[in-house]
Amino acid sequence: MYAVSFRSALAGAIACLTVNVGAANGADQALIDAAKKEGSVTWYTTLIVNQMARPAVDAFEKKYGIKVDYIRADTNDILLRLQNEAKVGKVQADLIDTTSGTPTLKRLGLLEKWLPDAARSLPPEYVDPEGYWIATSLYILTLGYNTDLVPRGSEPRSLRDLLDPRWKGKMAISGSASSPGVGGFIGLVLGSMGEQAGMDYLKALAQQRPSVIQVSTRQVLDQVIAGEYAVGLQILNHHVAFSANRGAPVGWSKIEPAMAAMLVLGVLKGPHPNAGKLLVDFLMSDEGQALFRDADYIPVSPTIPPKDPGLRPDGTSFRALYYTPEKIDENMKRWMGIYADTLR
Repeated sequence: MYAVSFRSALAGAIACLTVNVGAANGADQALIDAAKKEGSVTWYTTLIVNQMARPAVDAFEKKYGIKVDYIRADTNDILLRLQNEAKVGKVQADLIDTTSGTPTLKRLGLLEKWLPDAARSLPPEYVDPEGYWIATSLYILTLGYNTDLVPRGSEPRSLRDLLDPRWKGKMAISGSASSPGVGGFIGLVLGSMGEQAGMDYLKALAQQRPSVIQVSTRQVLDQVIAGEYAVGLQILNHHVAFSANRGAPVGWSKIEPAMAAMLVLGVLKGPHPNAGKLLVDFLMSDEGQALFRDADYIPVSPTIPPKDPGLRPDGTSFRALYYTPEKIDENMKRWMGIYADTLR
């Protein structure tokens, strides 16, 4: 977790936003009426459609009678789409979820400064101190392994364990410049070990010949499940749980600290701002957070635990380093440069 002083600073900043949050009061009747008058809302999402996006859309439409149009794409594609729309002065979306890119959206003036009432009940690291985004679920990045190839109890349980010769040539990681890719892995190594020790570790890991493949982290996990690799790095533990619960030969290892990235929601300055705010409010409500839980994601609400409570770091038996979108964006170029100098 962040240092106490940082948490205190964030708490103070959020307190300054209380008037803004309270004035918006995302669940009040005035907002509902304004959203219904707009009639529809467009959501650019990175969520898996059948697993989460469509159930959320169906529940929101049933509750409010407001039509939701959604486009599903990876974060980088969504950000490029929004930047192109901004260039011609016609942003189409009202809401975005993302793990990075918010500094760019802020700089371009595309985000509304607005938070739902749920912001008051969350730990401060889950809320943008400037008031532009709120975390809705966690992505806990750790190790996944094939249980047919790696019997339980023999799996690597730390980053250092990956230096064991038996894992040489048997590991894979996504080559993406994102938190669930090799860029995020570099950030985790440096954040948990420090710069010099982290660089030494990466050079040693390079001798293990991990495969860096140009696919998503979910596709890396699928290849691990298929037995093409024994171990996947920077794997989302809720993806493992989802597949394991459906009979796949896969498990995850509680390395410490893991990387915790945040899927955050931001209201865009689109054509239906009130409907966008109402959809954020819905996704952050107990009803919306329960949808994340039921879809095997990790909700941030302290009152809605994931199906497997062990998926969510508790700060004692399972620790994580938390990376905001701003921290990821600020460091990703440097992390990818270090990857090019060490693992590639």
